[in-house]
Amino acid sequence: MKDNFDTLFDKDFDIAEPTIGHFQRFEKRMSYVSVKKKNHSWKWISVAASIVLLFGVWLGQSLQSDRLELADVSPKMEETQIYFASVIKTEIQKINTQKTPENQKMIDDAFIRMDNLEAQYVALTKELKESGADQRVIFAMISNFQQRIEILKNVLDQMDNLKQLKSNNYESSI
Repeated sequence: MKDNFDTLFDKDFDIAEPTIGHFQRFEKRMSYVSVKKKNHSWKWISVAASIVLLFGVWLGQSLQSDRLELADVSPKMEETQIYFASVIKTEIQKINTQKTPENQKMIDDAFIRMDNLEAQYVALTKELKESGADQRVIFAMISNFQQRIEILKNVLDQMDNLKQLKSNNYESSI
């Protein structure tokens, strides 16, 4: 068995020594190829990153160029906008957790009114940009947020009333 193993390796492998300077020539070729490829790839990456960056800046400016959010006016207005947005989000989550087939129509109507107020808010952001942060427009934007919250709170109250009415009817039928 050992003889077969030794003869196998003697036949299939070239055991001759390379010529003098072979390793140095090989290393020189490898360093030249790797340096050339590395520089070339970094050039393409930097060009691609520059293009992506320019496109992002252009896109950001084109999307925001005709609008001015409430948060862009001052830090205090930014806090106000964040507060109203978080209250609206919380109220919508409450409504969605209490959604039933009986109150679905009421919720749909409320969300239609919310969409209308959102469209009005977008128009107000454009008007705010055009007016140069006029106080009347800022007040209208805050009022818009308050109206949305009021709609959502009214829907929650109506849902609670409907739930109580159902439970009272159920208790009286027993």
